[in-house]
Amino acid sequence: MAGPNPAMLRPLLGPQGLAALTGLVRSPALFAFDFDGTLAPIRARPDDVQVSATIALRLEKLARLRPVAIVTGRRIADVRERLGFVPAWIVGNHGAEDDGDPEAAARAHHALDALRARLRERADGLARAGVAIEDKGQSLALHFRTAPDRDAASAMIEDVLAGFTATLHVFGGKLVYNAVAADAPDKAVAVRRLIERAGVQSAFFAGDDVNDEPVFAAAQHGWVTVRIGCGRRASAARFCIDGPHEMAGVLDRILALVG
Repeated sequence: MAGPNPAMLRPLLGPQGLAALTGLVRSPALFAFDFDGTLAPIRARPDDVQVSATIALRLEKLARLRPVAIVTGRRIADVRERLGFVPAWIVGNHGAEDDGDPEAAARAHHALDALRARLRERADGLARAGVAIEDKGQSLALHFRTAPDRDAASAMIEDVLAGFTATLHVFGGKLVYNAVAADAPDKAVAVRRLIERAGVQSAFFAGDDVNDEPVFAAAQHGWVTVRIGCGRRASAARFCIDGPHEMAGVLDRILALVG
């Protein structure tokens, strides 16, 4: 079922959002967050992204009181060094990399071997088009944010991926194409598993991109789901904030309720 129109997203810090947060914290809940575009602004160079000290301090406080998880498209090892605090869990590669299930992570890695070979064959042409290939183990990302002609770069990426859409799950993002194993867990599966590990019944989840929508769509009654960006495309999230710059205020309100 399609998500609601962006105009229907309610502000998290409005009366209905605050009421939902108040209901959520009445019992222990998981607090899970995407990384890029959620806890930190997206940058032209992914290596430049870091959680600010302001956000890290609040997340560290929250992690002492409730189970906190990061569910990201990045590799676990990559994002761990960018947080400034230690969450209970990190799940990487859009849900496909989970330290709690190393065998599944290994299968997801090997499922991309044929695509890796294709990318090596086309590496020179992709580089000339301004496409950056990022091999994250359990997923492959083809970035074209810095391409001089984004339409041409996007068309070239789609041509490369065309033979793999039947065997892999290929999905877009913010000026990036991602590929994972067709049977790899997505973020919705990851969040459900984390809820079980935490021994709780509900969750808060905030994210900003296409790969966060499965979590929004699968949310159960009582969950608080937050889209980062109130004026963007349709989303299945219940609430929204305008951007990562509002996250400090959100965490302050959560800490006040939990504390």
